[in-house]
Amino acid sequence: MKYGERMIETPQGELVTGERSTRNRVARSILDHGPSTVADLAKRLGLTQAAVRRHLDALVADDVIAPREQRVYGARTRGRPAKVFALTDCGRDAFDQSYDSLAVEALRWIAQSAGGGEQGEAAVAAFARARLAAQAETYRESVEAAAPAERTEALAKALTADGYAATAKSAPGPHSGEQLCQHHCPVAHVAEQFPQLCEAETEVFSRLLGTHVQRLATIAHGDGVCTTFIPRSAGTGAKGVAQTDTSVSASTAGRNPA
Repeated sequence: MKYGERMIETPQGELVTGERSTRNRVARSILDHGPSTVADLAKRLGLTQAAVRRHLDALVADDVIAPREQRVYGARTRGRPAKVFALTDCGRDAFDQSYDSLAVEALRWIAQSAGGGEQGEAAVAAFARARLAAQAETYRESVEAAAPAERTEALAKALTADGYAATAKSAPGPHSGEQLCQHHCPVAHVAEQFPQLCEAETEVFSRLLGTHVQRLATIAHGDGVCTTFIPRSAGTGAKGVAQTDTSVSASTAGRNPA
């Protein structure tokens, strides 16, 4: 979940906007000042200690922070050390990081080192395919283990385990097929500048499902969900029992079709 400017709702769906905003302030204060006691947070934020504890309980439940004993340097005084609350790795990652800009700079360097232009684009595409190679093998295991009619759903579950919040459903209207929907994309901001990432992913879907697939929408290009259309004939799977044309056109892989 996000506790920076781009927050999403926590699993406790009943929270109201004001509570989420205060919860964000609590997490942000710990980020800015380090591990903090309830008293520290109450003083900094102008809240009662009871209110701080309520927000801390929710943040602990969401694995954003974790309690621990306060480290004491020098002679320890009498009594039990105070409990402090520190950000977890999950909580730290929830704040805006510079990873996106670093990834964009790295891909731009790859393109320029390859000579720019078409050669540069090809180098980025090669990197994107190599990046997905290991993931594809993990997905392949899940897809091949599923019954032919359930392989799109199996791929969706594998993608969800990797953080893509994916679902599979029947395509609307007269189309005979399914839609693979990814409701989250961890690399959307990078893919906005380098569509080769989306294109490589679409190629992987095509190979795993043994059929041509069509990318209908991408988060990277402003759509709410990454949507891929998979013909009904796809179910026979990653081993290619009934493979059709597995090529993916550049016009639909990672870009919205006209």
